[in-house]
Amino acid sequence: MIGNYRIEGHALVSGDDRIADAAGNKPPELNHPLDWARFQAELARAAVIAVGRKSHESDPGRPGRRRLVLSSSARGIERRVDAWWWNPAEATLEEALEAVAPGGGLVAVPGGTRVFDVFLGVGYDAFHLARLPAVTLPGGLPVFSACDEGDTAEGVLAEAGLVVVETEMLDPAVGLSVEVWRP
Repeated sequence: MIGNYRIEGHALVSGDDRIADAAGNKPPELNHPLDWARFQAELARAAVIAVGRKSHESDPGRPGRRRLVLSSSARGIERRVDAWWWNPAEATLEEALEAVAPGGGLVAVPGGTRVFDVFLGVGYDAFHLARLPAVTLPGGLPVFSACDEGDTAEGVLAEAGLVVVETEMLDPAVGLSVEVWRP
């Protein structure tokens, strides 16, 4: 927790800890309607949704949801027509959150890799790790950069001091499960 904000990550990963293919796109086989419904319900509870530039450009989100787009092209914290933009090298997370959601609340973090890494450094209050184990995306983008160095998503979360507190099987036919990790 940072101030009045709870930080919760959300990722659907492949069996090899990838969130996108080598081109940075989420392929259809890494989508599932049950995970999507759960994910959208979680986003609806959020005061702000933190995403990377590519994620924002590929899916601008639902109207009325506050977005904080992490981008090195932003100058500090900028209010643009489409969202709030934040450059972590030029302003603190607390400053960005106070600008976007001054009343505090839930910060949902659906990624990409750099975004997941930034918030890992801050500390997650929860991380919802969904997995489709039969899908592999060789050369794809990892959920955390450490996954490119041989670590697993679970290993990264454990190293950050989180433990699994809940596991839910969403679709046994394809092995889709979600683990909720907390400190």
